[in-house]
Amino acid sequence: MKFTIYQESRIGRRKSNQDRLAYCYSRDALLMVIADGMGGHRHGEIAAHLAVQSVTEAFRREATPTLGEPGRFLSRVLMNAHTAIVDHAFDKDLDDTPRTTIVACVAQDGLAHWAHAGDSRLYLLRDGRVAARTRDHSRVQLMIDQGLLDDEAAAHHPERNRIYSCLGGTRTPQIELSMPTPLGDGDLLALCTDGVWGPVRDQGVVDGLAGTNVMDAVPKLLDRAEQLAGPGCDNLSMIAMCWHDEHDATQDDRESTQTLALDRVTTQLNVCGRARVPAAAGDISDDEIEKAIAEIKQAIHKYSR
Repeated sequence: MKFTIYQESRIGRRKSNQDRLAYCYSRDALLMVIADGMGGHRHGEIAAHLAVQSVTEAFRREATPTLGEPGRFLSRVLMNAHTAIVDHAFDKDLDDTPRTTIVACVAQDGLAHWAHAGDSRLYLLRDGRVAARTRDHSRVQLMIDQGLLDDEAAAHHPERNRIYSCLGGTRTPQIELSMPTPLGDGDLLALCTDGVWGPVRDQGVVDGLAGTNVMDAVPKLLDRAEQLAGPGCDNLSMIAMCWHDEHDATQDDRESTQTLALDRVTTQLNVCGRARVPAAAGDISDDEIEKAIAEIKQAIHKYSR
C-alpha cells in the first residue's frame, strides 16, 4: 500500500478535548478511527478513549497482515467497545453511562470499508467531489430525509446535536456499515468530528481538501473551521488519507508498507492534550482521567480474550 496520511485534533474553545483519533497499519491493511465524546453526558472523553484504544488494539492483534473480513471486524469491534463502555460505567457505579460517536475505516486489498454510529463523518472525495459520505444518526438528518428541513435550516436547528445512535448509553447502537468501495489513485478519505464539518459544511470539506496535499490542507481546513465557528468552537479533529498507485515511484511524504514485516503494525494514537485550565465543579480532573485510562486498559484486555 502507498498513501499520504495526516491527523490533527484541536481543543477549540472548550475546556477539554473529548475527541480521540488514531490510525494504524500493517503491511497490507490500514485502519483509521475517530471518536467524539458526547459533551452532554459526563466522562465523554473516557468513552472516546476506550473506543479508539479498543478498536486499534483489536486491529493490532488481527491484522497479520490482513483482516479476514474487514466489514465484520468493524461491526464486531465497535460493538465490543460499546459493551466495554457500558461495563465501565457499571463497575464504577456512574450515574450516567459515558457516550461517544465513532467512525472507523479499513483500507485493504484496494477496497475501503467503513462503519459509524453518530454524527462523526467519513467523506470519500474523488475528482473534486463527494463520491460517498456517511449519513448522520441525528434527529435533523431524519427531518432532512422526510423533507422537513433543507441543509441550511438543519445547520441552525436547535436540535442539530441530538444523536440517536452512539457507543455507550442505555441503548444498543445502530452501527451502519458501508459496502466495500474500490479505491483509485488520488482518492481521498477524510474522517472528522462535527467540530469540523459543522462550520465548513460539505462543500468546505471538498474545497479544503480536493487537489491538495493533506499534510498542508488539514491544518488550513481546521483553521477555517475555527474561524467560522467563532466563540462557540467545539473540539475539532480530522484524519485525511490520500490513496496512491502502487506503481508510482514518487516518494516525498508518502507512507509505503512494502517493506513492513508481516507481523509488524505501526500505530499513531492522538490522545488530544487537554487544556491547562482549572476544573469546574463537577468536571473530571486530570488525575481521574489518568486513573480511568488505566482501568480502560484492563477492560480492553477483558474484551481481547
